[in-house]
Amino acid sequence: MNSDYTIYGALGSGSVPVEATLTLLGQPYKVVEAPTWEGQAQQAKVAPVNPMKQIPALVTPQGETITESAAILIWLADNHPQAGLAPTIGDPRRGQFLRWMTFIPASIYSLFWVRDEPSRLAGPDPEAQGRVKAATADRIADCWAMMDAQVEPRTYILGDELSVLDLYVAVVSRWGSRRVRFYERAPKMAQVVRRVDADPRLAEFWERRFPFVDGWESKGASG
Repeated sequence: MNSDYTIYGALGSGSVPVEATLTLLGQPYKVVEAPTWEGQAQQAKVAPVNPMKQIPALVTPQGETITESAAILIWLADNHPQAGLAPTIGDPRRGQFLRWMTFIPASIYSLFWVRDEPSRLAGPDPEAQGRVKAATADRIADCWAMMDAQVEPRTYILGDELSVLDLYVAVVSRWGSRRVRFYERAPKMAQVVRRVDADPRLAEFWERRFPFVDGWESKGASG
């Protein structure tokens, strides 16, 4: 049995909130770098653990494979309850925690499969691809706004304790139309993600895995 977790992921990707969670938990882990959007060679790295050839995928020290970012985050939080990274079963906040942890991949994250390669749905026409990218950007912004209207954050989204939900929102909100639009459409959660960005426990981690380069809020992590 391996004593470490293994994460199949990539810089700035959906593996980042998983890696951040393991960092906060103090759990040893290694990353198999596999930016699957770069082609078949990278996808082949992931195929043995995830037939969908997508990241993230987590292999536990017991050898179990877990895919889907929300499932991984919930599983990690539930298996390390002492860290307080998720409301436990019986906590009155648990229902809303599960609601939003599911909402993000179902309504927002999934749209990046289209945005990353709009020809998948729009075909080869550049104008059609542009319309798809614009429409998905609008839909993502609308979903963030809807979520923001229905949460009442304090220090963090669910109260005064950091949860994996905050890490998830902080990372996914940096994709697509970037944080500038997120700040405009989700002003309550904007304060939360800025707090997560500035968490001193994650400063070195962010620098390695999703750095805040000049202009990132409008241009993204790559500048």
